[in-house]
Amino acid sequence: MNANNMEIYLVGGAVRDELLDLPVRERDWVVVGATPDELLARGFRPVGKDFPVFLHPDTHEEYALARTERKTAPGYHGFSVHAAPEVTLEDDLRRRDLTINAMARGAGSRLIDPYHGARDLEARWLRHISPAFAEDPVRILRVARFSARYAPLGFRVAPETLDLMRAMVAGGEADYLVPERVWAETVRALGESRPERFIETLRDCGALARIFPELDRLFGVPQPPAHHPEIDTGVHTLMALALAARLGADPVTRFAVLVHDLGKGATPPEEWPRHHGHEQRGADLVRSFCQRLRVPNMYRELGVVTTRFHTHCHRALDLRPKTLINTLLGLDALRKPQRFEQFLLACEADARGRLGLENRDYRQAELLRWVRRAAAGVQARPLVEQGLSGLALAEALRQKRLAAIAEARRAFQ
Repeated sequence: MNANNMEIYLVGGAVRDELLDLPVRERDWVVVGATPDELLARGFRPVGKDFPVFLHPDTHEEYALARTERKTAPGYHGFSVHAAPEVTLEDDLRRRDLTINAMARGAGSRLIDPYHGARDLEARWLRHISPAFAEDPVRILRVARFSARYAPLGFRVAPETLDLMRAMVAGGEADYLVPERVWAETVRALGESRPERFIETLRDCGALARIFPELDRLFGVPQPPAHHPEIDTGVHTLMALALAARLGADPVTRFAVLVHDLGKGATPPEEWPRHHGHEQRGADLVRSFCQRLRVPNMYRELGVVTTRFHTHCHRALDLRPKTLINTLLGLDALRKPQRFEQFLLACEADARGRLGLENRDYRQAELLRWVRRAAAGVQARPLVEQGLSGLALAEALRQKRLAAIAEARRAFQ
């Protein structure tokens, strides 16, 4: 597809991941030497609001006109965009965040790499292209997310890039991040192979305290060594998050692991290393955290019940039938079995995300599954047929489920 001076280049992540021998998730294209009218005449459909982006009429992949950006105000909305036929490919690539994202392929698959991204791929550096990196605070989140994605390949943030991110935070740029964008980058990071690196990178540059103060407060807060050999609550949280990823937990479950101990950050120091009541304190903090960042309900709900009941799960082998049924009801386990399984996996990650205990057995989860099956097997219909209703029906159903749980508890081996 080449007419007059129009040239098409594959850019960004597709080139990067191809060079890393990774699956290409999506392909983006830059069009140099063209106008919007020329693309419209070829059947492209415009979709960009802030700058000219079009969908290909057949592949539906994104094609953007080459453009430059100029900082006009604080935050990531404070830009003026210039897209015109005279903007070169090198101009367009220069405005990108990292060198490894500023490569292109032209005709004949020729690699175009004006900012040495291939060299940084080989050396495993996440390095910014120019001082213009500092103009967009979202790039702090993106670097942290790339760190989470590519950590298994040995990538780390270049020292000069980390210094620039720290200067951005100190200069207040991180304060302009809006909740929707913070959450969008966070949930993507939670789905990466090393989600704990997202949090570590934000902490390394100082952004964690500005974006997620509830998480930042966990670092340096001690826990009883008998239960937590790693001692530090923040360290434990990241160990549990890493364990959740290794267990194959979905992002919703990983979020629950991330927030499950927020209450310990609010424990008065004079009570350390004990954290009596941290479950309820934490549940309240999770609610406010989710409200501030506009977190979707499914994440909030699992985060709250995990925070509120994770210690019940850990003590399940010692709980009486009455406490077990109250726990199941508090989790709404009978009506929401899928969320119950997510809860159990989050608790297992918490229990095993501790120094030297990564391979411990976690029979508590199997016991709770056992007693839930027993309780779910008690149906209301026979009681309704006996003429029970209202509070009498609810109490009779509870007593029968309590008896079933007690029997299952005795039979559990």
